[in-house]
Amino acid sequence: MSFQSLNRIALVEDDVSFREALAERLSLDGFVVTAFGSGEPALKALTDRFEGVVVTDLRMPGLDGRQLVERLLLMDPDLPVVMMTGHGDIAEAVDAMKRGAYDFLAKPFAPERLVQTLRRALEKRGLILDNRRLAALAAEDTWTIPLSGDSRPVESLRTAVRQLGEAPVDVLIEGETGSGKEAIARAIHSAGRRRTRPFVAVACAALSDGAAEGQLAGHEAGAFSGAIRRRVGQIEQSHQGTLFLDDIDQAPPTAQRLLLRVLEEREVMPLGAAEAQALDLRILAATSTDPALAMQRGDLREDLFYRLNVVRLRVPPLRERREDIPLLFARFLAHASDRLGRPAPAMDHAVRRRLLEYDWPGNLRELSNFASQVAVGMTAVAAAPQVEGGLSERVQAYEAELIREALTAGRGDIRTVTQALRIPRKTLYDKMARHGIRPAEHRTD
Repeated sequence: MSFQSLNRIALVEDDVSFREALAERLSLDGFVVTAFGSGEPALKALTDRFEGVVVTDLRMPGLDGRQLVERLLLMDPDLPVVMMTGHGDIAEAVDAMKRGAYDFLAKPFAPERLVQTLRRALEKRGLILDNRRLAALAAEDTWTIPLSGDSRPVESLRTAVRQLGEAPVDVLIEGETGSGKEAIARAIHSAGRRRTRPFVAVACAALSDGAAEGQLAGHEAGAFSGAIRRRVGQIEQSHQGTLFLDDIDQAPPTAQRLLLRVLEEREVMPLGAAEAQALDLRILAATSTDPALAMQRGDLREDLFYRLNVVRLRVPPLRERREDIPLLFARFLAHASDRLGRPAPAMDHAVRRRLLEYDWPGNLRELSNFASQVAVGMTAVAAAPQVEGGLSERVQAYEAELIREALTAGRGDIRTVTQALRIPRKTLYDKMARHGIRPAEHRTD
């Protein structure tokens, strides 16, 4: 990800003349200024993702500057707020700083001093937001696992992900349950220019028809009884990033109508809003069923499907990439063992046979669950010697052991081994050469 240089200022000042003059001066210095005449509209407009700094007067009718600071810092304790105050109010400004305000300036002040303060505050804000994004990317490391392997299907999938990363098109991802569709969506998001922006995943099957609009579109303060403050919906949260719609065919009718408008107009109308919010987002949708059957059953609107069906990407089930199972299992096992704070256990013959012979109808999700069971000792795991080295070395040793077992069982017959391991002959020879395995040593005739 690339670090960003921020320049946005939210200016809150009730004096019209002073507000307009200060906004003009800050604009000339390269800042992008959004001005508010009081604290209430500023509080409604700002979120914890605001890429800028707040400058507010202390003395204002209604919600004053000190109250605004308290409310903003409840929303985001790391949001820099600079206060402007008269000489008689310095004690209150100092008190606000003790409560979390970034700095204060006593009126009248030199504009250059404010500019310097804002540049320092923006630098701090940029560092905070970049660290948040780095933490989010680190936490999402597990999405890379489904793209591991050297089988032909996964190599094609990786190529498609790279191509679609920078392509400004919506994508419909098809694949069986547990095949890793959300992981592929995250990989597409992370391969393009939006990778440092939000990735918002919506579980369409969990949406209820009555609450879907509020959850997706959000609402303004006072839109209905109990709406005390503005709520940013999941669609608006994905602005400048990616909106992932999982199980789109299971979304209720209300949600499908709303999503169709978002796809067509690239805007969203929160409940109670006077005007729609323009959006810059990319939409990735996923389905576990054949879209044609979903439309035939009436589960998926045809117009919504055709809007989504710009590019279709199929995620292969695990049974079509069986040669990747050892690596996938090893990575899942290492991840599960790390969570438990213990070394990955050795695997016995029963575990290896299950990996080779089972069809894994639950795909990656089922394989991951099995790895977690092995990690906590819920399967019969022999106390075999641990392989020295990191994950790569353990995977290579495990792969070599699988090949030797298959050669022994097949009495060194290459055709029997390729059928047992379900890999091409050339792939088998390449792997045997890499591991120094000689088929003749396993022949018994």
